[in-house]
Amino acid sequence: MPAIALTDVRLSHDGGATWALDGITWQVAAGERWVVLGPNGSGKSTLVQIVTGWLHASSGDVALLGARLGQGVDWRRHRQRIGVVSAAFAKLMRPQVVAQDIVMTAKHAALEPWWHEYDDADRARALGLLDAAGFGYLAQRPFGVLSEGERQQVQLARTLMADPDLLVLDEPAAGLDLGARERLVARLATLAQDDATPPLVLVTHHVEEIPPGFTHVMLLRGGRIVEAGPIDVTLTGVNVSEAFGLSVRINADGGRYACRFARD
Repeated sequence: MPAIALTDVRLSHDGGATWALDGITWQVAAGERWVVLGPNGSGKSTLVQIVTGWLHASSGDVALLGARLGQGVDWRRHRQRIGVVSAAFAKLMRPQVVAQDIVMTAKHAALEPWWHEYDDADRARALGLLDAAGFGYLAQRPFGVLSEGERQQVQLARTLMADPDLLVLDEPAAGLDLGARERLVARLATLAQDDATPPLVLVTHHVEEIPPGFTHVMLLRGGRIVEAGPIDVTLTGVNVSEAFGLSVRINADGGRYACRFARD
């Protein structure tokens, strides 16, 4: 059973005059790690909202974790099986809540630790997830004093605390400096190579943010798929050039990628 199965999905915000997504057919299977790559306005954000159950397509078939939209599924509960890391989430957190509690409260999809009861095992697991990323020292620091990179690491640990069946990372490196980006990429590479990690979807517009271990890539432009498939044969200069409307070269080194303008 695919984690994501979209068939001829279209979505318009203006009654069909323009299409944010136009004819998207895409599957994400168990064990796959996908990158969704494209310029601003290519449909990435709309696609994220579709595959996390927050937007309904105008037409086409959408199945997420075996459930199809329009077949009596309680999407408020079903969405809890999908972990999302997004810069927008940080705005929901009260700055005074410490990092360990931010992670721990994911057990009940809560934002405050006093809404539910937690035990020592919950606290230990939250701390362990921070430790696994090398950020255990943040456990008792208020979320509001953390750097952007630290907040993203805490968000990722929080998402894993909920044991999701699908993990969607919506431009998690946006706004990070070089050091914070590389620490996040290293953490995502570790997760990608762990068989216990659920299917992963990373949304970005920078090939430099793609971690080693990701298996597939889908390139978008104008709400349409330019190309999709195994990353080693699909992430090419020709395909990226078509997606971004600019002639570029792609270089690969040790599972990392770089993109440069092609001057000739």
